[in-house]
Amino acid sequence: MIGGSARYRSRVSSPQTAPEGEQSSAATNEFKTVLTWRGEDTDRLEQVRLVVSGARVKAYGRIIAAATDDHEPFSASYELQTTDTGITRRLTVHLICDTGETQFGITRDNEGTWLIRRPDGEIIQSDFEGAEDVDLALSPMFNALPLRRKGITPADGTVEVPVMYMYLPSGEVKPATMSYTATADGVDLVSPLATTTITLDDNGFVADYPGLARRV
Repeated sequence: MIGGSARYRSRVSSPQTAPEGEQSSAATNEFKTVLTWRGEDTDRLEQVRLVVSGARVKAYGRIIAAATDDHEPFSASYELQTTDTGITRRLTVHLICDTGETQFGITRDNEGTWLIRRPDGEIIQSDFEGAEDVDLALSPMFNALPLRRKGITPADGTVEVPVMYMYLPSGEVKPATMSYTATADGVDLVSPLATTTITLDDNGFVADYPGLARRV
């Protein structure tokens, strides 16, 4: 959890963050781990396998969600790879729902252009208003991408981060702005779906996202 600063220490503080046999290196900030979140007031789980080397993140995750008033039941598996500086390079999302299976391929080049290959064959090219990150709706994991890279502290005030936002389970993508403000209690977050205060572990990954999910 974060205290007076949203910066994280380059070590792992709990067995959950770094399981036995997969301890992090304080000198290199490299570790491998599996994190799991349970949805609040809904039947939803997200689990992700992380391979972290400094700012670089590889993530292999899945969200499994029961039907709610807002969406049909679905499963969304994803594979994410960032650059050495933590900027999103590649994301694949495989969606399974009542209507069938679909897959999205998303890449970002060195000039900041996003290329999205939709299941229907349509190709979308856009800079998404300067976005360097993807935010996958209903996933606490993706909030870590800009927070780890920017290391936001209370002295920074409110930091607005443009993202390429993907809604689930529709797969619709739009430009959006995430607002982060570090406080003594956590990080105040304003997103297209929520206004809340999240807390992070020592490596900058979400531990508690009130209203959405909590680590288990």
